[in-house]
Amino acid sequence: MTTSGGGASGTEFSLETLESGLRLVVAPLAHRRSVAVAVMVAVGSRYESSAESGISHFVEHMVFKGGARYPTARDISEAIEGVGGALNAATDREATVYWTRVPTAQLSLATDVLADMLFRPRFDADEVAKERQVVVEELRMYQDNPQDQVQILFDDVIWPDHPLGRDVAGREETVRAFTPFDCGRHAAAHLRPDAIVVSLAGAVDVERGRELVEQHVLPLLAGREARGEVAPEPARPAGAAEVRFERRRVEQANILIGARAPSYFDDDRHAVDVFNVVLGEGMSSRLFLELRERRALAYDVHSFINRMADTGAFGISLGCEPRRAVTAIRAAVAELQRMATELVGDGELHKAREYAKGRLQLQLESTSALCEYVGQQELLTRRILTPDELVARLDAISAEDVRRVAARILDSGLRGAVVGPFRDETRLAAAMAA
Repeated sequence: MTTSGGGASGTEFSLETLESGLRLVVAPLAHRRSVAVAVMVAVGSRYESSAESGISHFVEHMVFKGGARYPTARDISEAIEGVGGALNAATDREATVYWTRVPTAQLSLATDVLADMLFRPRFDADEVAKERQVVVEELRMYQDNPQDQVQILFDDVIWPDHPLGRDVAGREETVRAFTPFDCGRHAAAHLRPDAIVVSLAGAVDVERGRELVEQHVLPLLAGREARGEVAPEPARPAGAAEVRFERRRVEQANILIGARAPSYFDDDRHAVDVFNVVLGEGMSSRLFLELRERRALAYDVHSFINRMADTGAFGISLGCEPRRAVTAIRAAVAELQRMATELVGDGELHKAREYAKGRLQLQLESTSALCEYVGQQELLTRRILTPDELVARLDAISAEDVRRVAARILDSGLRGAVVGPFRDETRLAAAMAA
């Protein structure tokens, strides 16, 4: 099955589901000098049990240690960096993405390297033992950074007792227990054709993309049966509002305030994007102007949205002088409450829409960003919205839509996380109560 999409924006793509079940997305950009290619896998930390927490992230690390054709980490890195390319990967809650960007003439090499490391990994016992310690150091690095630690606490308070609330990288005790067998079992269970999207963007046409996948990828997937659709585990309903604190002697309090938010399948997802721009994205947002420019309560203050298949999270992040934390929290919550009760003016609404549209168009100038844009949409939602379609949806958002989603988020119950030198957290918790 082949479908295609595109529009006046110039972003065109071809989507093809191969006989094996693997999906191939190609977004040609004829005048570029590079190509980005990504192998995207529908697996992440939300599919892990407590005992295997972090295994998806650990396997992501381990495939870089060597495959059959490129048997060492040095062989892999030199193959790509030796032609001026970049190679990396990322694990999230519902997807793991392996990508590279190379000069156009080196696309066959890039596809070969990605396929070999992913589908023929060695999982050498000595390398597993060494990488366990590397990941433990990574975990400790995040824990030592108050900005990272407050995010970990925030996830846990938004999704308590649920895989979504765990650190994607796992815990020290789980990471130290991983074996080569565990890595192989995880890869065998999830690296199957129907769970994979190969995405290419740049100086490549559809025929060339298909040829490369047939040459380098499909032979290594031969015999791997489709695993069937993996339905996301339902997120646990939110309970009573809660605030998580960690007392730490630091010069600045790190604070996250937030709530459940719509998923990426929710009809309100685009209204939430506009709401988030108005409230806390950029230096002309309400939070920045009020808390930093007018009242000098924080250096960094912003809001964000994270989305999954059946849930999402909205958050306000700020760092401030501990003695001014209560004032800063109240000011941030007041801005959120104002958005839930008052309509955004026409000028501010227009600016927010243009911000969201312009940011998208600028991002898609990069072959890597376009590769991720089309591939992840297909992987997670099985529908690719073109930039033109997304622009039309953003233009359709009204002031009442923005007010309604702000009220929806506020009504779901604010929760929070704080890392700072506080002896009594009662006033902080009270300041978050909407």
